[in-house]
Amino acid sequence: RLRLIPWSWRGFPETSARVAVCLARAKRQPVGVGRWFKAVLIRLQYNGARRLFMRSPGVVTVAWNGLGGSRLAFLLAARDAGLATLACELAPFPGRITLDPRGVNAESVVPREPGFFRDWAGDDALRTGEGWRELGQGLTARASRRADVGQSEAALPEGAFLFCPLQVPSDSQVTLFAGWTGGMAGFLAALGQAAMHLPDGWHLRVKEHPSARESLADALAGLVALGRVVVDNSSDSFAQLAASRGVVTLNSSIGLQAFFHDKPVVVLGEAFFKQAGLVVSVGDQAGLNAAFVGAAGLAFDPAGRARFMNWLDQVYYPRIDPPDFAALKAKLAEARTIRG
Repeated sequence: RLRLIPWSWRGFPETSARVAVCLARAKRQPVGVGRWFKAVLIRLQYNGARRLFMRSPGVVTVAWNGLGGSRLAFLLAARDAGLATLACELAPFPGRITLDPRGVNAESVVPREPGFFRDWAGDDALRTGEGWRELGQGLTARASRRADVGQSEAALPEGAFLFCPLQVPSDSQVTLFAGWTGGMAGFLAALGQAAMHLPDGWHLRVKEHPSARESLADALAGLVALGRVVVDNSSDSFAQLAASRGVVTLNSSIGLQAFFHDKPVVVLGEAFFKQAGLVVSVGDQAGLNAAFVGAAGLAFDPAGRARFMNWLDQVYYPRIDPPDFAALKAKLAEARTIRG
């Protein structure tokens, strides 16, 4: 395990392009002189890591998340040196981990075609049945870091609604994979427009992310003023999900977790589970408006979800509690086959 990424001033033909990509995707975007220093640091790290990897044939390089900044430079250096890589992150299910040779979240190797999962499952009852639901055991709402966002067990009011659990605005899922909405501001604006198209008696219920450091109170106040949006930062997230008639998200893991509650899910951003039959995919404001107009008829393919979730359970997410060493070895072998 490397404690520090090694440095080198000697560059490669790809160095400048790699630095630009890594800097553009860094979670914290420095400005002014700080941006120059960050660029120099990433340059040194990319050059140093690539030279290390050129001396390390056969190695599988592993980094946490790896979507931007120094960690992306580390993975790109390995790939440019001809090595296999694994990006890792906690899975959206208890006791599991993501180990992906291409990347995490929307950049994963998870197939996007429903036909792949039909072929994989065939008539095998273990691959088409309900065993995947055990993945959801132990799922609980995330503990809050903010006094104004909680997980109360108070009863929810009556009425049909769609539930939108917001994500951390600065998270890479929002900054990199928000799709046509462009980010949190665009996402909220799109929700505000679409909410006006909900059927009579319906509302959109929104909750801020318990881990978000910045409050979205001002932006949400504008939505509430429209009269069809309710902000509930107090009630338990999964209780709101369970009581809803559907979930709306950019690409939050709670959209995937909504499968355990057999809820239709509307996805606006880029997500590996944004597939026909699994969710309702919307690619523009008109599509979102139409989804809200037909909120009562939102649907999904239960058999397709079963195949997809069984594949995640049996193939994609290795167990870490207790460790599934056979699955971990399989991931190493897969990484050597799929190189970025």
